[in-house]
Amino acid sequence: MKLEINGISKTFRGGYQALDQVSLTFSPGEMVALIGASGSGKSTLLRHISGLIAADAGDNQILFGSRPVQANGVIGQHIRQLRSQIGFVFQQFNLVGRLPVLTNVLTGGIARIPLWRSCFRIFTAEERAAGLAALARVGIAEHAYKRASALSGGQQQRAAIARTIVQRANMILADEPIASLDPESARRVMQTLADLNRQDGTTVLVSLHQVDVALRFCPRTVALSKGRVVYDGPSNQLTESMLRELYGAEADELLSAAPVPNTADLPVEHLPLSALAAAA
Repeated sequence: MKLEINGISKTFRGGYQALDQVSLTFSPGEMVALIGASGSGKSTLLRHISGLIAADAGDNQILFGSRPVQANGVIGQHIRQLRSQIGFVFQQFNLVGRLPVLTNVLTGGIARIPLWRSCFRIFTAEERAAGLAALARVGIAEHAYKRASALSGGQQQRAAIARTIVQRANMILADEPIASLDPESARRVMQTLADLNRQDGTTVLVSLHQVDVALRFCPRTVALSKGRVVYDGPSNQLTESMLRELYGAEADELLSAAPVPNTADLPVEHLPLSALAAAA
């Protein structure tokens, strides 16, 4: 389903503005990277999309399909139904370490089973088969009956993705899913998300700090700076000047990992951030 974000702002206690009039549209089946320095608003935006945080009051809304996740700073009344269609993959996995991996994965389907069964973790043979199939799809079926805490970080993150498969999510929001992983584990996690996007048509919005990963896996990139959208376009048209404006002192390290072409005559939406700021 199409996702529309119109005029979302968020100010936290103390006057810190995390989002500033953000408007974006995501078509079904896109895979999009959200990039930006720490504190740019990436995580806050994802939490607004999932309805975990309400925006400031005002003329704004987030629509998933034709139904409001929130509007005018108020969470929509059908948010539980909408959340059942939006999978969330957190940086810290959010698995219950003492429970088996399969049980963690099966919690993705609790919106479709009676409350009493979910409370006592009673799952049917069909549901367990679906959980095992999801684990096989992300490549860790052999770990199904281990405690989640016994898995490596990359394996735990793939288990979290398997949970969204059981959930039957139409959209996956992934908040820095590879931040604490080694390069090979990070590649496997991103490849798993890319496979779901390509094979199932699942919309994937992934917050990343690694520009090289955004270039490799996401055709479209949205860049945030101080809560504002400063770039929205093809990942392969990001320029070195943009990244230097976006990341400051961190840019050299990022560019060494992912050299980016410095194109001369770009259309206005691809101008360096300083030019965009001057025009605003």
